[in-house]
Amino acid sequence: MSAYNAFKACVPIEWSRNLYITLVRGMPGTRRLHRRTLEALRLGKCNRTVMRYNTPTVRGMIQQVKRLVVVETEEMHKARKQKEANHRALRPPLVISHLPSSSTSST
Repeated sequence: MSAYNAFKACVPIEWSRNLYITLVRGMPGTRRLHRRTLEALRLGKCNRTVMRYNTPTVRGMIQQVKRLVVVETEEMHKARKQKEANHRALRPPLVISHLPSSSTSST
């Protein structure tokens, strides 16, 4: 599942001190006002995440470019990062023995 589908929620942002904003769509073809808003949010490239304080000004900027970004609260961001870390963690190797087992051999 892509980042856009996984984290694009239509629920209102719960009150959180910090908001994590990720650019999930490219800027080419967008309006100049939207590009300037993304520059003000310091989002220059796709899949980049920035942390901003949850203020009315920032929420207004997010509302303006809501089709281009994904917004997460601090708890959601930490849970996603933990899930990604668990997915990338080293797992013990799978050992397969092709030798016949000693219990079946007759002596």
